[in-house]
Amino acid sequence: MPITKSAKKSLRVSQTKQAHNTKIRIALEIGLKKATKETFSGVVSIIDKAAKHHVIHKNKAARLKSQLVKRLAITKPEPRATKTQTVAKTKSSPKTKVKKTVTKKATAKKA
Repeated sequence: MPITKSAKKSLRVSQTKQAHNTKIRIALEIGLKKATKETFSGVVSIIDKAAKHHVIHKNKAARLKSQLVKRLAITKPEPRATKTQTVAKTKSSPKTKVKKTVTKKATAKKA
């Protein structure tokens, strides 16, 4: 048992932090076990909160999210293709080629 006033306070603080961290850790474990495509964003939120409160390391959070995406087979939506895409030539790389879109006009010969 702590004897000094500061030791008593540090015991109270550490017990409070331990309870808070345990709550986050249990929510994280349950979320990971019951993860589905519908609850994906909620589980990612739980992972981010655990990393934010230093319950888990930020690299572990990134690894868990990556594994979750693979396990649930979630794919990113394909970006829409635009009708005309041009690539501008930059000054830093003079070897890049410039692609230009060329439209051909239909010419009718007069008889």
